[in-house]
Amino acid sequence: MGLGRKVDVPVCDLSLLKGLWEVRVKKHRQRQKKEQERIEKSALPKIDQQWQYRIYCKSLKTQERNLLHHYLERSTLTDIQPYTAEQQEQTDQQEQKEASKLIFQLDGDHWTDFPKELQWMTYLKEWHVTGTKIRKLPDYLALFTQLTVLEIPKNAIAELPPEIGKLTGLRDLNVSYNRLSKVPPELGDCENLEKLQLAGNHNLSELPFELSSLKQLVHLDIAENRFVSIPICALRMTSLQLLDLSNNRLNDLPQDMDRLEQLVTLFIHKNNLSYLPHCLTNISTLKMIVVSGDELNCIPTKLCCNPDIKFIRLYDNPASEEKRKKEEEKKKEKTKKRWTEPREEEVKDSREKEFMEAYISSLKDRDTVPYSTTKVSISCLL
Repeated sequence: MGLGRKVDVPVCDLSLLKGLWEVRVKKHRQRQKKEQERIEKSALPKIDQQWQYRIYCKSLKTQERNLLHHYLERSTLTDIQPYTAEQQEQTDQQEQKEASKLIFQLDGDHWTDFPKELQWMTYLKEWHVTGTKIRKLPDYLALFTQLTVLEIPKNAIAELPPEIGKLTGLRDLNVSYNRLSKVPPELGDCENLEKLQLAGNHNLSELPFELSSLKQLVHLDIAENRFVSIPICALRMTSLQLLDLSNNRLNDLPQDMDRLEQLVTLFIHKNNLSYLPHCLTNISTLKMIVVSGDELNCIPTKLCCNPDIKFIRLYDNPASEEKRKKEEEKKKEKTKKRWTEPREEEVKDSREKEFMEAYISSLKDRDTVPYSTTKVSISCLL
């Protein structure tokens, strides 16, 4: 190259290149989304499901297969004849047998995963899985579109998959005493949900705002977790009638609690509350409040003296108070050692909650209830 020769150096704007690539990536993602929608709308998954159902039916006995077919085809019958008493009784028995075929039950710590045959039973309406060592829900959960009840307490489940949002017919979800640390925002798509129980999980401290869309929810139980405040989404569940926030880390209640205009029962005992907000007196439907009286020193008179409200204050007895202090000291010692020793998972037991629920439910039938009561510990030798 000569000394006097000019060299053309290419010059370009990096922002233009970045813009071109962003447009290409956006178009690629749109094509992927359209392809996914096309696959979901195509008949292939339905055909595959039908074939898998036929394969499953082949494994059934003749009587079981006939009962299942009769139930699935019953809605297409047009000739309806009046039943006699005997025929009605036989029909009821038949329906009970058929209904039992639509309920899946699993129990026992020898189970570490769901059985493979379950993936073909997409006609099921209820799951009841308790006391197993199962750690996650199956990938085919979204296929169970007819599911209305999902009871999976006291297992080892660490997370709920986003596919749970596709169970739009779900009305009852119980994931208490598992190992959840978060809840997927897709759960807000289950708009028919009426009862949600998340008590006693490992490290649950917040709920996604998307759960605000659960307008049909009447029962929310998030007791025995690590909430330091009431989730914002809970204050937007306008149909809520029972709210259990007991045994958390609440320091106060929000001043807009009266947004819950249909609230009937409020459990807030075993927290760090020192006062109750006056806005609770604006909830005309409120019938029962359970609080801890050890640290509570400011209560609206209209709440504790209203004959229409059963106001229950729970006090720790001296023995349990000393035990609690010892436990707190042990926790502090464990906190100091957490950097040098592996962290142990906190194991939560539902027996105390079950006892408290049984005791509080007994107060609902009484004309008058004690102004205050003492928490007790009961141990049984069998």
